[in-house]
Amino acid sequence: MLGWHDIRQRYRRSALGPFWITITMGVTIGSIGLVFGILFGQDLHNFLPFVAAGTIVWGLLSTLITEGCTIFISSESLIRQIKLPYSMHIFRLAWRTIIIFAHNIWVFVVTAVLFRTWPTVMTVLAIPGLLLIILNAVWMALLLAVFCARFRDIPLIVTSALQLLYIITPIIWLPGSMRGTHSYLYEFNPFYHLLELVRAPLLGHGPTTANWGVGLTLALAGWLITFAVFARYRWRIPYWI
Repeated sequence: MLGWHDIRQRYRRSALGPFWITITMGVTIGSIGLVFGILFGQDLHNFLPFVAAGTIVWGLLSTLITEGCTIFISSESLIRQIKLPYSMHIFRLAWRTIIIFAHNIWVFVVTAVLFRTWPTVMTVLAIPGLLLIILNAVWMALLLAVFCARFRDIPLIVTSALQLLYIITPIIWLPGSMRGTHSYLYEFNPFYHLLELVRAPLLGHGPTTANWGVGLTLALAGWLITFAVFARYRWRIPYWI
């Protein structure tokens, strides 16, 4: 209910309402795809669906992480006045982000229809891939929320780091264009493997064993660390904010 309320408040009295989310994402993908596709001489029939899928999934992941940094700080009034589980604020953010993703995914559907990127049997794998991405993004958001409540410089560091990761992760450039010794930019990049869990099925390919392995390992290790940190420091959160 709180997640739906956030979306309604954000677009209150707007003529198109939440569909501005879709329009904004469509303009972003169209601009980036056309400009970089033409500059790099890419085949737009393959490049634009690739950019669309990657940008939409990256938006889900990066929004959960960046907004997760300040979720306890922005919920200060609720935390101080009402005794609620702190995880509720994280789930509120997660649901709000999923709603935005549901609006944005239609941009990929339109792009896929225009460039005839038809779904295959592999497309079904995007569902468990999406669940694994959300599972990883939620622990990242919760872990960062705890540290950011104490250290207010961390959100700025995270925002800058995500900007760098956006550039070095294959989102606006194809992995095949990075050959030789520079292939480590995506082969050892966990965000690339997380993106591929959804992007590859949407484009008609199956995620590799490495993609699943990195995603599952991150989820297991990340939640173990997050539970330990959260259990130790959660009682301090009201004092930090």
